[in-house]
Amino acid sequence: MSKAMWFPSETFKRSTRLFQWMNSLGYEDYDTFHQQSVEDIAWFWDQATKALNVKWDQPYTKTLDLTNGKMYPEWFVNGEMNVTYNCVDKWAENATTSKKQALIWEGDDGQTKTYTFAELEKEINKVANGLEQLGVQRKDVVTLYMPMLPETVIAMLAISKIGAIFSPAFSGYKAEAVAKRMNAAEAKWLITVDGFYRRGSEIRMKEEADKAVKQSSSIEKVIVVERTQRDINWNTNQDVAWKEIRQNVSDYRRSRTAGNDPYMIIYTSGTTGKPKGALHTHHGFPVKAAFDAGICMDVQPEDTLFWYTDMGWMMGPFLVYGALMNGARMILFEGTPDYPNPDRIWQLVERHRVTHLGISPTLIRSLMGQGEEWIEPKDLSTLKMIGSTGEPWNREPWMWLYEKVCRRKIPIFNYSGGTEISGGIFGNVLVKPIAPISFNAALPGMDVDVFDQNGQSVSNEVGELVIKQPWVGMTNGFYKENDRYENTYWSRFKDTWVHGDWVIKDDEGYFTITGRSDDTLNVAGKRLGPAEIESVLVEHEDVLEAGVIGVPHDVKGETPVAFVVCNNDNVNKTLLKEELTTLAIAKLGKAIAPSRLFFVQDLPKTRNAKVMRRAIKSAFLQKESGDLSALENPKCLEEIRDVSDMKLK
Repeated sequence: MSKAMWFPSETFKRSTRLFQWMNSLGYEDYDTFHQQSVEDIAWFWDQATKALNVKWDQPYTKTLDLTNGKMYPEWFVNGEMNVTYNCVDKWAENATTSKKQALIWEGDDGQTKTYTFAELEKEINKVANGLEQLGVQRKDVVTLYMPMLPETVIAMLAISKIGAIFSPAFSGYKAEAVAKRMNAAEAKWLITVDGFYRRGSEIRMKEEADKAVKQSSSIEKVIVVERTQRDINWNTNQDVAWKEIRQNVSDYRRSRTAGNDPYMIIYTSGTTGKPKGALHTHHGFPVKAAFDAGICMDVQPEDTLFWYTDMGWMMGPFLVYGALMNGARMILFEGTPDYPNPDRIWQLVERHRVTHLGISPTLIRSLMGQGEEWIEPKDLSTLKMIGSTGEPWNREPWMWLYEKVCRRKIPIFNYSGGTEISGGIFGNVLVKPIAPISFNAALPGMDVDVFDQNGQSVSNEVGELVIKQPWVGMTNGFYKENDRYENTYWSRFKDTWVHGDWVIKDDEGYFTITGRSDDTLNVAGKRLGPAEIESVLVEHEDVLEAGVIGVPHDVKGETPVAFVVCNNDNVNKTLLKEELTTLAIAKLGKAIAPSRLFFVQDLPKTRNAKVMRRAIKSAFLQKESGDLSALENPKCLEEIRDVSDMKLK
């Protein structure tokens, strides 16, 4: 019996961009089409750029050149294209689309701004003129330390129009983390803001930016957007107001960039404390993001895409290119999804008629406890799809989302890939049935397999997620660290990308991610992902969320230790601990059930709500934590360290 819960009707399936495109190429069955997409990757990505109507200033002469091997593919040889033209200019110069809304911004306080494609083009041209006059040149690196504001997107696209490179930093970073990334990228320019608003409070950003610049040897100028209009310290030799660089209203003739010219360096947090700089190109990240959003998620020109994220995370740029490359409208949100009330995110959907909403499982777990009354009055009828990324699901919150928000009608598009992927590896394509917590397919063009430790393909058991062919959007190495890039992804199996996720593929063809392979527990010789144990614990009605780590054990090698956040503080924790222990033993067996369980107020999470298990582990074991600059709530680690102290005493 199939475990699927959502089934596309024949009418719906045939209405999707994916089906219509497949059909135009002679395919009606997704699995057959996918097989062809990975057997002939040059044919596939050539067809994909045509389906996306990518405009080339100079057509490419060859789709793919593997002279330098699979680690360094050259896509669209000799092709010239500029991402800004494909995101904005081509729509602005068309009379039928120029006045169409391209971007809507909503602030923490509820104020909004709207830009049409024509208005966005004018703003981009002003800023491109100003940046160039300031001295920004092709291939200069500009760090963006900014919240989700219209100016953030305008800066990104203006920098690309010049042919320079932008490097977004998470808006929640402190000075040391920003400086570390600026120095690694050798950035000459920094664009930041005086401050922004979060949960009704003013976040002072300029002061943190000033501290970062003092730790940088490469920054020449700092451009400041005055979001809060408060008094700040102006360094007259260094700081330039954003409004000052917007004076030249002339058109800006875009730079003739090669498709493989770098346009973005985006850093991921490294477990060793040193972030990795994924290097992306004009015809790489934007094309993959636009493909996944447009063809796989069915974002069409009349749709509205909103993903709750930050520009420093991969899904921030994904939101920009996923919407604008497809001629759709994007929503930028400065605030938080549960402020001032738990219905804020549903208000956004209703007010801006969102069709494609992106969230994280952790967000849904937090909203579950607030009650259904925050959802029921809202008109969510415009929603066509809810996307989910960042971490594995547990069944209970997935079912809550599907039943209470989706009304068992709207598909949930689980989406997993990464910064170095430019989008997704797995997804829930809308032409196949969807089952809870899993993925119904590897996305088109992604040659996926699951390997055991000997490099053999396996089913129905946990294995390493690998990719056997290159794809458009694959990071062009790590910025000035290609040895590290090769060691990270290519050193284990010959000509095979090892992604770092543990995955199970079942007999029905569904994939389930059980966790990062560096999070994996090895308990008495059995390897399992922490999500398997966490899913059991959150089945209990009094548990909001759980994080599981493996710690050294004299007999088993490793033993699971669980950290649990309760739904309310009034629960009898002694009784709950007994119930959870009994539940885990019944579901998992005594050997695998957590040997210790601790109650905590919160788990360490990034801004996009991904639980950072390695931070839990390092705090519990009283070890160095590496790079924790992405954490939204680092103070919660003190409680975990205190628990560890009590355990040791």
